[in-house]
Amino acid sequence: MVSRPHGGRLVRRVLTGRRREIFEAQSGEMPRLEVPLERAIDAEDLARGVFSPLEGFMVEDDYLSVLNRMRLSNDLPWTIPIVLDATREWLESQGLSPGDDIVLLYNELPIAVLTLEDVYTWDKRLHAEKVFKTRDPGHPGVEAVYKRGDILLGGRLELIQGPPNPLERYTLWPLETRVLFKEKGWRTIAAFQTRNVPHLGHEYVQKAALTFVDGLLVHPLSGWKKKGDYRDEVIIRAYEALTSHYYPRGVVVLSVLRMNMNYAGPREAVHHAIVRKNFGATHFIVGRDHAGVGSYYGPYEAWEIFREFPDLGITPLFVREAYYCTRCGGMVNEKVCPHGEEYRVRISGTRLREILRRGERPPEYMMRPEVAEAIISHPNPFIE
Repeated sequence: MVSRPHGGRLVRRVLTGRRREIFEAQSGEMPRLEVPLERAIDAEDLARGVFSPLEGFMVEDDYLSVLNRMRLSNDLPWTIPIVLDATREWLESQGLSPGDDIVLLYNELPIAVLTLEDVYTWDKRLHAEKVFKTRDPGHPGVEAVYKRGDILLGGRLELIQGPPNPLERYTLWPLETRVLFKEKGWRTIAAFQTRNVPHLGHEYVQKAALTFVDGLLVHPLSGWKKKGDYRDEVIIRAYEALTSHYYPRGVVVLSVLRMNMNYAGPREAVHHAIVRKNFGATHFIVGRDHAGVGSYYGPYEAWEIFREFPDLGITPLFVREAYYCTRCGGMVNEKVCPHGEEYRVRISGTRLREILRRGERPPEYMMRPEVAEAIISHPNPFIE
């Protein structure tokens, strides 16, 4: 059966009806806070149920509980703080009180209305240590936190409109995927998180999951990513090539998830699972070094953290890293292949990028030729 939303109810916080009329009449008098694209994306995710049961940016009790216990103050599992920052200068210029409405703007476009419940400060170095297990500003997630404002604003929000979405035609929200899975008759769905183009190792893992579920949700992230990552449209093109040539018709849903990447390793693996639960997935594929970057996390550390959450409500799938075995003559992993390291050809993401940057096709044991062509035909497949 399709998973129940996290916390039991799918959140929908979109400004409509009389409330929208009031906003349109009074918006010129409301305090306004310009936010970056990352916070505008967070606001839409909150309003459309991606972060259910959250109804807005976290108040201090929930923030501290998540930071220290990886649970909301009501004890529900939650691992990544969803917070809205502002500068002290902005706060001091506003004269705000609890209950005040604040218009959140992105590039002067009204995105959401935040009803203020809490104003508090955060220790960004402590936040980095707890969430990312490092205070090193060389970590891209830590660097992003250090650049944020010193004040946090908590409160429920209502969406006016999402920020412009260049991949809107590929975007499905939790309410939509749930309807789609029901129409397809899928009772069990494995979700696959990615920020990369697919190689044969990814295909192996996805098809391993497909052997015992009804359908696969391929869910690439569209949002803030670091330099050197693949562009969103390139990932979509690559997956379209893969699924149209190498998957049975009707077993895969390919949909963009507009959500920011934190590179928080184990904590983010659990967060990704919770989010996919809200989309209706019953199973979540947890990769090797899931949501990791550099050498900050162990290769299977993201697997171990799931032991702390027996009440998560979605089943993690741990499929070991796949490699090409010259003796077996195909993609395998160490649980099914008896041959030594001298026969194992591992797929290196770094090496793949180097080959593709030169406009060359990787060997077919690494990547399907149709996928390679979809990537190298793009004039600039990487984020600069």
